[in-house]
Amino acid sequence: MNDYLSRARLLLGDDAVRRIQEARIIVFGVGGVGSWCVEGLVRSGVRRMTIVDSDRVCASNVNRQLMATSKTIGRIKVDALREHLLEVSPEADIEARFEAFNAETAGSFDIGSYDYVIDAIDSLQDKMLLIRTACDAGVTLFSSMGAARKLDPARVKVAEFWKVYGCPLARSLRQGFKRSGLMPSRKFKCVFSDELADNAGTSDEPRANGSLIHITAVFGFTLAGLVIENLYEGEKVRK
Repeated sequence: MNDYLSRARLLLGDDAVRRIQEARIIVFGVGGVGSWCVEGLVRSGVRRMTIVDSDRVCASNVNRQLMATSKTIGRIKVDALREHLLEVSPEADIEARFEAFNAETAGSFDIGSYDYVIDAIDSLQDKMLLIRTACDAGVTLFSSMGAARKLDPARVKVAEFWKVYGCPLARSLRQGFKRSGLMPSRKFKCVFSDELADNAGTSDEPRANGSLIHITAVFGFTLAGLVIENLYEGEKVRK
């Protein structure tokens, strides 16, 4: 009982911890939501994970992204995050892919080989493609809706995609799917909030929406919780 998962074993049991350790998970987007999701997964015992992002750390990331500090500004996000995760769990197998998921790269990810796909990307078209690809591959998908312009963590919720309400991103996704005629082939759960705060104030990024760590981290930890709960309930994982 002296390993770092001793408290997890007390709560979940050895069988569930084993399933967590064996699961293969890929996380797309490791910003304000995705970085905290990954943190929650690794600290809960996940050992086989791929993290995907095409950005570098910038100063405006420091207020809400796990690996963003004054010392990591300019570094590749997935590399800085992987370094941190291996300090938490040195035995973890963390693959860091410094690239975007889009129409040109989608085929290189072999999404069907994973047990879980976490969608925490922002680009509308790429998000639509990832959702369709994961659903078609038959893997379990959990998706983050918009976490910007929120202040109240008590309004963060989980719902099936077509039942998400009060979220402009979810509305845009549904409209995009309907316009394209290419719908997700399966149902999937989303983390969302129906709050929409004013985006007042000044910023050197006039097109950016304001966001804070106490919201984005709750989104990320909720995504991680969905994976852990699913595995605790006995879902099979690929060998």
